[in-house]
Amino acid sequence: MRLSTPALAGIALVLAAVATTSCARTNTSGPRTITVAQSGTADVVGADSAALRKAAAMLRAGDTLSIGPGTYLMEDSLLIPSGVTVKGAAGQTILKKGRGVESLLAEDGDYGEHLLAVEEPGKFHAGMGITVFDDVQKSGWDVSVASVVGVEGQFLRIDPITVRDYDRGSHNARVRNTFPILCAMDAGNVVFEDVIVDGNRAENEYLDGCRGGAIYFYNVRNATVRNCEARNYNGDGISFQISENVQVLNCESHGHAGFGVHPGTGSANPLVENCRLHDNGDVGLFLCWRVRHGKFADNRIENNGRFGISIGHKDTDNEFSGNTIARNGQTGVYFRDESFANSGHRNTFRSNTVVDNGGAKEGYGFYVAPQVTGTVLEGNKIAETRATGGTQRYGVYTLAAAGAVRMQNNMMSGHTGADFKQAAAPAKPAK
Repeated sequence: MRLSTPALAGIALVLAAVATTSCARTNTSGPRTITVAQSGTADVVGADSAALRKAAAMLRAGDTLSIGPGTYLMEDSLLIPSGVTVKGAAGQTILKKGRGVESLLAEDGDYGEHLLAVEEPGKFHAGMGITVFDDVQKSGWDVSVASVVGVEGQFLRIDPITVRDYDRGSHNARVRNTFPILCAMDAGNVVFEDVIVDGNRAENEYLDGCRGGAIYFYNVRNATVRNCEARNYNGDGISFQISENVQVLNCESHGHAGFGVHPGTGSANPLVENCRLHDNGDVGLFLCWRVRHGKFADNRIENNGRFGISIGHKDTDNEFSGNTIARNGQTGVYFRDESFANSGHRNTFRSNTVVDNGGAKEGYGFYVAPQVTGTVLEGNKIAETRATGGTQRYGVYTLAAAGAVRMQNNMMSGHTGADFKQAAAPAKPAK
């Protein structure tokens, strides 16, 4: 049969439409959304870290990982690559760490090990995050954080390798299943949004913020944590180390053994804004080493065990504005004692409310250690407001050899000691 020109044209249009539809279905060059749900239809169906890690393995730059409602049992880190947004269902997506376990090593764990002999291998299985340490190498960069990729008799096969020597004979080298929960490492342009991360503090041992946290970044550039809740981690809530341009926005971090938010180890240009950092065992906002040019604005930093804000080693040129710093156990804002070269210089506080801090023994609005220079306090309310039982005895307390504190237009009242006092060398709060 000979087809007319109009018929040929119609067939061509149909073929073009089919081709276009086919290309749309197979075109994977643009941004995608990878979904995880506990039931129903999703790219990955599951309720634990294995399901989340399976989905994460599908991700590439530009993608979104969408995690549906429910509580997900976390037995290892959810490690997110560059250029990815992780988005939960607001108030409903919970990543909760499982119960902690621990075993002594059966022999020394040496530097560069990928096989560890343990006394109780039955406590572990592939897909578990672990920390390796001993009584001496037990904190900071001395602990090794890895994943168990297999159990071979008495041995755990781990990745990556250990970073120190761990002594079984003298220092009780051991392994436990502690790890950062939601994290990015050696990455950039990452967003975490609308996720609750629960560290299950009651059933786990301590891991400090250099290597862990409920939410954790290591060597990351341009990261945002928005509308997230970090809670109950036996360590720090939100920790970022060796990272630049990290923004923590409209988040809540509470119930942790350590710090609410912990920028550290050369983390430049952080922004922490509109957050609630409360009821943590130690410090609400802890600036660690070389935190510079940060902005910390409109946060509520309350009811933390020792300090609302702690500033120390080379933490310079930061701005704090519009924060409420109240009812912390010892000091509202504490400058740690360092040498002159390493002190926290040129930090500015404007329009903050620093009230009702302190405990039975000590109570300060601001405590400024020796060697600190260039501190500016402008337009703040620094006060003890309670009619009875007030513990913020001093508004601004500076030690001898502290540089001059430039104070302008502050409203100070209610202190039974003094609004401003420069002391010789009283017993200082612990670092």
